Amino acid sequence: MSEIPTSGRSRLTLPALFVAVAIVAFALLRLGLWLSNAEPVGGVGTAPEVFGVGLVYDLAALSYFIAPFVLYLLLVPQAMYRHPLHRWITYFVFGVSLYGLYFDLVAEWLFWDEFGTRFNFISVDYLIYRHEVTDNIKESYNLPVLLSAIGVAAALNLYLLRRPINHALQATEPLKHRLGFALPLLLLPLGSYYLLDEGLRQFDDNRYHSELAGNGPYAFFHALRDNSLDFQRFYAHGDVEQMSNTLRAALAQPDTHFLGTEPFDIRRTVDNPGRETRHNVILVTVESLSADFLGSFGNKEGITPNLDRLSEQGMLFTDFYATGTRTTRGLEAITLSIPPTPGRSLVKRPNNQGLYNLGSEFQARGYRNVFLYGGYGYFDNMNAFYSGNGYEIVDREQFTESELGFANAWGMADEYLFNRTIGEADTSYQQGKPFFFHLMTTSNHRPYTYPDGRIDIPSGSGRAGAVKYTDWAIGDFIDTSRTKPWFENTVFVIVADHCAGSAGRAALPVDRYHIPLLIYAPGIVPARQVETLSSQIDVAPTLLAILGFDYTSRFFGKNILTMQPDDGRALIGNYQKLGLFNGRRLAYLAPRKETVVLDHTQEDRRVKTPQGDSLLQTDIAYYQGADYVLRHGYNLAPPGPEPDSRQLAKEGVSKADRSI
Repeated sequence: MSEIPTSGRSRLTLPALFVAVAIVAFALLRLGLWLSNAEPVGGVGTAPEVFGVGLVYDLAALSYFIAPFVLYLLLVPQAMYRHPLHRWITYFVFGVSLYGLYFDLVAEWLFWDEFGTRFNFISVDYLIYRHEVTDNIKESYNLPVLLSAIGVAAALNLYLLRRPINHALQATEPLKHRLGFALPLLLLPLGSYYLLDEGLRQFDDNRYHSELAGNGPYAFFHALRDNSLDFQRFYAHGDVEQMSNTLRAALAQPDTHFLGTEPFDIRRTVDNPGRETRHNVILVTVESLSADFLGSFGNKEGITPNLDRLSEQGMLFTDFYATGTRTTRGLEAITLSIPPTPGRSLVKRPNNQGLYNLGSEFQARGYRNVFLYGGYGYFDNMNAFYSGNGYEIVDREQFTESELGFANAWGMADEYLFNRTIGEADTSYQQGKPFFFHLMTTSNHRPYTYPDGRIDIPSGSGRAGAVKYTDWAIGDFIDTSRTKPWFENTVFVIVADHCAGSAGRAALPVDRYHIPLLIYAPGIVPARQVETLSSQIDVAPTLLAILGFDYTSRFFGKNILTMQPDDGRALIGNYQKLGLFNGRRLAYLAPRKETVVLDHTQEDRRVKTPQGDSLLQTDIAYYQGADYVLRHGYNLAPPGPEPDSRQLAKEGVSKADRSI
């Protein structure tokens, strides 16, 4: 007996019902995020675009999710479909799906609260490093209450939908009838895959509009799939010889001489004035230390008294910028002195061993190189990267319980990392070996917890307390180091990995990249403020200049101390947009070969014809050069010593000839 369709009823009502609920939920989330960021988002004039484009992404994400259920409902026999057990299975699957939907809404809200964006590479990393992230969430939020509330909301929603669900479960319809409903739903994800990408939501210059118009699950899987971007395919680039010459001109400084003749071979001898010294170096990369936390930069909260004191006694770089918004980007720039190429940081990419880096110059001079991290160094691939590039590793795994003292999900309290550093310095000093230590702290990170009794702000109360504790730990570290015999021969470098937040109205909000750089070494480095515009890729050449090292450089950075006022520039970027800022204007490259130049003196107004703009051409040269260098292996550490300025002098090459 053939199936007779039940009037007004269809199996496919079930996925359609879930889609309707999800569309409303996503729209309410979008509205909530808009209201919570009303000032940077601006007026309601763009609401049709934000919510209209958002609906497209919502439908695309949902089309992928419901596709297997649509296929199942299309093919399952009628007898099985009407079985009582199937009824309970349907309710269970529908309930779990609702729970997943509301879990996603909460996760997106919390992620936005932390990063000011939809899901991206960071969320992919969080899925990989579940231990740190899960424990961090447990320590930051009341997880049982949160998960229970999500469960109650899903159960209540399921109860309210019981009538239309029962109605659909009573449907009787032939395969041909089901196919008429199912086919469009099955074609929708195919259309989404081939016709839609993240470019649709880039409809104006306000980054908040783009983020609000997105969809969290869609953005997550897009980041999971496209974790690297081919520069040649997606970005504007120019003639290789011309761009190579532009890059060399941008990198030229006094007392340098380019050696290579191949395109983008930026090897050059660096003849720093004065005699070479063998000072020890302790480079502290501080988690999320925005410049505006410091009193030295105008903060009135008094949460960085030690850093402010050290800034008056050391060399403070006041117009200094991070290259990115992640820890690995900061480590990459400081260690490798290379622009932030699109996609993931080099720290996390395969085949990143044996690269020329800051430690290479210390290692060549017999230094002991150590990377010390307050957490587990497998996170973000830090251990593999540094061990593969000539560093010893000291992370949380190497600490005994007595050494550890206090730790949270993210890592040990900074003071214990500093204590271990002092112990390692004592060991090197006793062995008569100069040392280069690169530290990465963790305390200025959610859940913002630290030992009691250190500062006057309770542990776990928020970012201000974490900043003040980190400042206390740095001050205690310097004071303790001052009692050591190696102190007077040691240069301390304190720099942030990135700012505390990267969200802003602009695609690349320059002020959200502003960080401090402090070089402190009484008797070695004079106290002064350096106002030259610069960024993290300049740390390595500047530090080596202070030490008087003559070397053959493969760095993209420059010695800040010999940069001319008009040479100041900062390279900043995120995983897609690649920027160059000169203090007045910002040029950046984006996928689909988009080029933008903004005039910061006129409220970020776009330059109408950017193609011939000199800043844009230099921007292209930096990033095209970085891509070329990586693809051709020009930044691999040399197998042996390269010619330096002294060798060139012996060969009759005068300083006057060492020019482009």
